[in-house]
Amino acid sequence: MLFWFQQIADGATVTQVAELEHTTQPGISRALARLESELGTPLLRRDGRTLRMTHAGVAFKRHVDAVLHELGDGLAAVHQLVDPETGTVTLSFQPSLGTWLVPDLVSSFRAAHPAVGFDLRPKRDEHLTDVRERSDVDLELSTSRPRGGDVRWRGLVRQPLLLAVPEGHRAASLPSVALAELAGDPFVVIRPSSSLRPLSDGLCAAAGFTPAVAFECDDLPTMRAFVSAGLGVAIVPAMPGTAGGVEADRCAQVPISDAGAFREVGVAWSPERRLLPAAEMFLAHVLDRAAAGLLAAPDYAG
Repeated sequence: MLFWFQQIADGATVTQVAELEHTTQPGISRALARLESELGTPLLRRDGRTLRMTHAGVAFKRHVDAVLHELGDGLAAVHQLVDPETGTVTLSFQPSLGTWLVPDLVSSFRAAHPAVGFDLRPKRDEHLTDVRERSDVDLELSTSRPRGGDVRWRGLVRQPLLLAVPEGHRAASLPSVALAELAGDPFVVIRPSSSLRPLSDGLCAAAGFTPAVAFECDDLPTMRAFVSAGLGVAIVPAMPGTAGGVEADRCAQVPISDAGAFREVGVAWSPERRLLPAAEMFLAHVLDRAAAGLLAAPDYAG
């Protein structure tokens, strides 16, 4: 009954719910009527051919969602206790970590636990955490340490920040560069919602200048493309196989000698939300791999 109410409140029609649940439309209508009778107030009102929530329905649905979420976790917990090797791990991560860290962790874990599934979710806002007590996200990989005591965070690896310059730039052949030497260059930067932006702005401020922003991009590949086109320089995180030298896209990446030219990558989870066995096994795998020093690429420095 509650599940039917949730589906209709989320926009499904009675016909669609009846087809999905292999029952009759009158049966669903009677069940909803009983629910409203028990609560003593209408939860849904008809708007043309659509049922929409009343104010009471909106208030009630928040609790229905929470109850059904807990029920789903309970069913999953029982299933995973019977066979923890068949669970699913819901993992949130910053998009830039999806090119190296996430594949490494998932593939190395699946080598030992091939039947465990993953629900991978790139983060939309890197400043906000996806792991909370009521969230359905188990773990989060990010470079932003969550604020608040309801989230735990463990550092895994320091990822160096490099200076990306066009081929032929005066710094392209240097073994390292101080950012103060680039004070007069145009900069290609990432959007403010990225956690990389305050890091790069802070490094430039510590070097004594405010970067002259030529272009603001939405992602790292676009930044590299703009740098390769000769439109400016950029501060970017080191990726496996990119520490120094000119890459295939004609973008050289040079180590930065300034102190603090790195970002710390960590894993976060909520202690208020009990992790199911598959997620617990994956968290242990992540921490063990970090402790063994297996997360840094061979040509990372520091």
